[in-house]
Amino acid sequence: MRDEACVYLVGAGPGDPDLLTRKAYRLLQEADVIVYDRLVSEEILALIPAGTSRIFVGKASGNHHLGQDEINELLTNLARRARMIVRLKGGDPLIFGRGSEEALHLAQQGVRFEIVPGITAASACTTYAGIPLTHRGLAGSVRFVAGHCRTDQPLDLDWQSLADPDSTLVIYMGLANLAEIQQKLIDAGLDARTPAALIENGSTPRQRRILTTLGNLAQTSSEQQVVSPALAVIGRVVSLAGEMDWFAQNVDVGCGERSEPHQALNCR
Repeated sequence: MRDEACVYLVGAGPGDPDLLTRKAYRLLQEADVIVYDRLVSEEILALIPAGTSRIFVGKASGNHHLGQDEINELLTNLARRARMIVRLKGGDPLIFGRGSEEALHLAQQGVRFEIVPGITAASACTTYAGIPLTHRGLAGSVRFVAGHCRTDQPLDLDWQSLADPDSTLVIYMGLANLAEIQQKLIDAGLDARTPAALIENGSTPRQRRILTTLGNLAQTSSEQQVVSPALAVIGRVVSLAGEMDWFAQNVDVGCGERSEPHQALNCR
């Protein structure tokens, strides 16, 4: 193990490179090797200097380039050969990013590490979609939920607790289970007319924001052919999206720059 080696578990945020922290950007410029996930955007990868070693370890549902145990070992092995290793993750490393699993492994192996937070998708993507996570009179709390379980086990969630009309529910990685999520929430008492949204490729030029209702959530996703990465947002705050769609409107008045038009769809 190189005495000066350090593994940096870095959050890349949701995709917009302007949302990187200054520390994350600096580490990308200084790293000897970067180990990155599927959800790291091309715009952020373009910031990596030419000549920096890159290793892709992306995971998709049912298709893992490397298993988590293999990634853990890879980071340990790299620390024996390189001084500065950046483990680059979409969003925040400790919010559904398995960063804590990697940190625990590194600690057990005696490898120095640091964790660099990133803006999580729930915060950034809803903001770019014009949806506040909380709003007085509409939602006083917010819940982040993983929409799938390890090794594709059935979802085991506290549906009664999640079916709270005074809260906002943000579902990560739930596209494959939207029909089950939708039905379980309705069965637990959440009104099928509750506003809902699907946000695909949030904060990037490819963003799509599709407004619907809880009762039509799975059907809308299928009809609109929503693909990962995408979030589902359920709650009364979604009703404000039409008035707060600044990401689309700013292009018309010259307040922002994008290479492709943002799409906002209403599906009731």
